[in-house]
Amino acid sequence: MFVEHLPDERGQAHTLEAFAAALLLVAGLIFATQATAVTPLSASTSNQHVENQAEIAAQDVLTTTAARGDLKLAILYYDDGFVGADNGDHYTGLMNETHPLHDSLAEAFDRRQIAFDIDVYHPDPTAAGATDRTRMVDMGTPTDNAAVASTRVALYGDDRFGADDEYTLAENGSAEYFAAPIGGSDTLYTVVEVRITAWQM
Repeated sequence: MFVEHLPDERGQAHTLEAFAAALLLVAGLIFATQATAVTPLSASTSNQHVENQAEIAAQDVLTTTAARGDLKLAILYYDDGFVGADNGDHYTGLMNETHPLHDSLAEAFDRRQIAFDIDVYHPDPTAAGATDRTRMVDMGTPTDNAAVASTRVALYGDDRFGADDEYTLAENGSAEYFAAPIGGSDTLYTVVEVRITAWQM
């Protein structure tokens, strides 16, 4: 007695299901790749590491130069613009070798291909609580993952400024120096905030 076996179509159905699943998986991967393009500036562990290193370097520059007095000298190295500035107002790159900050900035940033801006913020005497910004270094527009570090520096009336320290803040500050006196003190002239913004080139 013979038993007749009817064709089993379940195998074909499983094959079609597997093919459809594979097609959906490939389409999903293609869509995900197109939606999240990876660029050299995309957030990643390595970029976060670079940002952290830049922030540490910036803070180290501010801390060490402030402790040595070089940061204050750089702020006072001003005579109708920072002395020796490329465009007569501010620097557009690393300063020359005689500048108080040259060595520190070269070691921390220039040799590592890290761009930086340095801004000096000081009180605006015409508006309570407001500040003005004077740019010391402008190397361009920072990237989104730029690191920022800052410190404050007190300036006193007997501090000397200019190319050859020819002026004192108390005598010539309001007319010659970029930061106006805050008033109310015979000794303290003003307090400025020096801010470094650093990013990978």
